Amino acid sequence: MIDLGLTGRVALVTGAAVGIGRAVARWLARAGCDVAVVDRDEDGVPDVGEDVRAEGRQALGRAADLREDGTADAVVADTIAALGGLDVAVNNVGSLAGLGPAPFLDQDAAYVHEVVSQNLLLTAACCRAEADALVTAGHGGVIVNVSSGESMRPALGLAAYGAAKAAINHLTQTLAVELGPSGVRVVAVAPGTTLTPTVRAALSDDYVTALVESIPLGRMNEPDDLARLVVALASDLGRGVTGQLVLSDNGAHLARNRPRPEYA
Repeated sequence: MIDLGLTGRVALVTGAAVGIGRAVARWLARAGCDVAVVDRDEDGVPDVGEDVRAEGRQALGRAADLREDGTADAVVADTIAALGGLDVAVNNVGSLAGLGPAPFLDQDAAYVHEVVSQNLLLTAACCRAEADALVTAGHGGVIVNVSSGESMRPALGLAAYGAAKAAINHLTQTLAVELGPSGVRVVAVAPGTTLTPTVRAALSDDYVTALVESIPLGRMNEPDDLARLVVALASDLGRGVTGQLVLSDNGAHLARNRPRPEYA
């Protein structure tokens, strides 16, 4: 049996109420972590907490809007108080802030501000609160930022989103160097297109079929795909990895026949 080094560790997962975030929380619990699950969806948080407890681990459920000033610091403080520390933080809040994809000429200043705030600024605020706690504790740790494959290619209809995620990749590299002497690893991960309810509603059946055909492994991403990667990187298996963006996209970044988005 391989010891992942996560038993008894404390993890914090944001955007944990649904989809990828919920899968990450569940897989970290399976690996032995007690988990603080955070989401602004107050109704969804208790269910994820039950997922964690079903794996025999402690859970803290916290409904919070991390875009509000000081909330990231408060969430980290609550995690430490309730679960006894912090070892792994997964920053999974992102998306389009309730907006839809749009051609760049239709992305006005308000649109860009909302998307950049939801992704880059929120991630930076969480990273700072988490890094402060990890450095102060003096035992090292891991910060995982959820990025996007759109940060690595032209993001038609998603210009502001792709740019914000690319900035998160750069932030990850810089923090890996700054925090490395304190034993803190910082990595970014990116899923391929995952058919969450919001994404699925935006895509036609024909587009999904064409997208699957363009992916080398011939399958769409599932939330568990990224969750498994997060566990590997957060565990001792990934102890030599920092400052990297790691894709779990079934090879989608290699595709040369990716269909043009219907909204671009």
